[in-house]
Amino acid sequence: MHKLESMKKKDIKILLVDDEQDILEIVGYNLAQEGYQISTASNGKEAILKAKKELPHLIILDVMMPEMDGMEACENIRRIPELSHVIIAFLTARSEDYSQVAGFEAGADDYIAKPIKPKVLVSKVKALLRRLKEDEQNKDVLIVGNIEINREEYKIIQDEKEIILPRKEFELFYLLASKPGKVFKREEILDKVWGNEVIVGGRTIDVHIRKLREKIGDEFFKTIKGVGYKFEI
Repeated sequence: MHKLESMKKKDIKILLVDDEQDILEIVGYNLAQEGYQISTASNGKEAILKAKKELPHLIILDVMMPEMDGMEACENIRRIPELSHVIIAFLTARSEDYSQVAGFEAGADDYIAKPIKPKVLVSKVKALLRRLKEDEQNKDVLIVGNIEINREEYKIIQDEKEIILPRKEFELFYLLASKPGKVFKREEILDKVWGNEVIVGGRTIDVHIRKLREKIGDEFFKTIKGVGYKFEI
């Protein structure tokens, strides 16, 4: 895992992926001006190869690309153990609710909207990297029933079996499991897991809960209709 708290900007690696050269140049220039280490790729297949080689801290990934689109590339990157917790933000002009849900299902952490406004872009990138830094500084292990949750290593052990979750699924699970029996309202979940700077569709939480039920066990997650969710042992 990257240790951002002891790193300088020049050591932080960002991979930009887009089939439009002018987008790569605009985004790359603005982030390079901030001092970040920038590399680029023009399609999903190239992105996967570069990500494996360079192990970036953040990937900014276009959705619509030839050869392999951003959704498929994101899913493939999340299957690579050393990249399973890299922050991925989709760069897209599509703001429909369904595309956001599909993106979060694929393992994205956030969206950056086109057309790109340099100041907004830089602010968003700083917020994403700050979130990763805060996650790394929170080093603890939570044990609930037969489940051990290691926040430092983003690892879950259930009945001696290791379960790998994408970042947002892990954070949602950790939040619910931190207080078994407590009903977390949807607004609180969105605030603590996605943060105020992220605008997500109403179905995003439901999508992640469904994934957790499939991987951890349906019996642990209770829906409180019209309110939110709770974790029960």
